[in-house]
Amino acid sequence: MSYLMAVIGAALGLRCTVRALSATGRSRRNWLITAASAIGTGIWTMHFVAMLGFAVRGTDIRYNVPLTILSLVVAMLVVGAGVFCVGYGRNRTPALLIGGLATGLGVASMHYLGMAALRLHGTVHYDPLLVALSVAIAVVAATAALWAALNIRSAIAVAFASLVMGAAVSSMHYTGMLAVGVDVSPAEGSLPGATAMQFIFPLAVGLGSYLFVTSAFVALSPTAGEHAAYTSAQRMEPTAPVATTPSNGPGPSTARTTPTATA
Repeated sequence: MSYLMAVIGAALGLRCTVRALSATGRSRRNWLITAASAIGTGIWTMHFVAMLGFAVRGTDIRYNVPLTILSLVVAMLVVGAGVFCVGYGRNRTPALLIGGLATGLGVASMHYLGMAALRLHGTVHYDPLLVALSVAIAVVAATAALWAALNIRSAIAVAFASLVMGAAVSSMHYTGMLAVGVDVSPAEGSLPGATAMQFIFPLAVGLGSYLFVTSAFVALSPTAGEHAAYTSAQRMEPTAPVATTPSNGPGPSTARTTPTATA
């Protein structure tokens, strides 16, 4: 289920980026904002849906609510910086590299901020090599996804790229989780924060619904080519001339009617 969330977010984000590259002005900006929110939301939802299956023997788990929300905001902002870099960059190669680095760091930042929100009886530590590997996977995956947005136009190719990006994001997550170690210190008393079902699950469902609704909007909205074709057709459509009867003086003119025969 977490992989599905990652794929949906990637597909929507890539599709919006493709739309942005063929648009101009305010329309391009709006498409890029939608792309950043879609990718950030998809990654965040993927992370916390996966965390619903995470447990530590000997202790309960709670989540710090402000830090959890901050991880979502950071994901959208940093991913947005990468997407805008690609959308407005004049030189494609540097823009792609910088955008991929920023987007990948945004994915990794979201993951480790979300992990920092964990509250349990004990201490959490990480394997530095596996952490570095997870960040590298995030950067490579983000760069590949943005390259696909720049070079791929067909819907089938975008769908394939979304499956690959979803797999890469999931790989980053589980590599990061493989780096986790917990030293449990049994203690009495309740932990601060909210349980996953109290906070994470409702928010994940809400954001997942946002992805589905936005996907429907993107699917139904016309592309730049379709809009241009419609505008061109409207301009070429002939207008019927209006028949007028000249008046014989300054007074109001009277319209002449032609009698019709009736059977």
